[in-house]
Amino acid sequence: MNWIKFVEYAQKHTDLLVKCLLEHIQLVGTALFISLLIAIPVSLILLRLKKISQVVMALLGALYSIPSLAFFSLLLPFLGLGKKNAIFVLVVYSQFILVRNILAGFHQLDKNIIEAGIGMGMTKFTIFTGVQLPLVLPVLIGGIRIAAIVTIGSATIAQTVNAGGLGKVLFDGLSSMNYIKMIWGTVYTAGLALVVNWALSRLEIYSLKRAEGRLGNAG
Repeated sequence: MNWIKFVEYAQKHTDLLVKCLLEHIQLVGTALFISLLIAIPVSLILLRLKKISQVVMALLGALYSIPSLAFFSLLLPFLGLGKKNAIFVLVVYSQFILVRNILAGFHQLDKNIIEAGIGMGMTKFTIFTGVQLPLVLPVLIGGIRIAAIVTIGSATIAQTVNAGGLGKVLFDGLSSMNYIKMIWGTVYTAGLALVVNWALSRLEIYSLKRAEGRLGNAG
């Protein structure tokens, strides 16, 4: 490959690459925000309804196993082309990862800590917000990190339903056999995933240290 042309493309099409990157961030950010709004209450409900939690997780796992291209296509008669279709699919995919991590976080909590809180006269709400949630937070952030990386990758396929984002650069390059476009689309997508992974990893480590500090103080 001619590296001069590779650099020249980036210089001439910086506006397009940045525009697609911002569209990708918006698509992923919207999907993750909606996913959390759904996953957190669903997880809390499943914690109380343990008998159906396995059924729900099996259903979410089955939906997660559907290839993204097939999923986007199946929804075309209902949601048509555009971001609505893409966001719906990305939200569904994220549910399996987020709900599984949230449930795992609560299940691994030491019951003695909760009982100690009750013995100190703390209300259920106070125990949840002041004890359980901070201890589960590292696992939750870990789930968000994994979901974010998966969503960034899946969002590139969303261009098949005209949702925009970095998938536009990749698919334009693929349709015209322009390797320069394909490589730049890949570089931007991978770069975004690396940055998001690094940022959320730092946040996960920070929340884990705070949780360990709480446990140390409790001990």
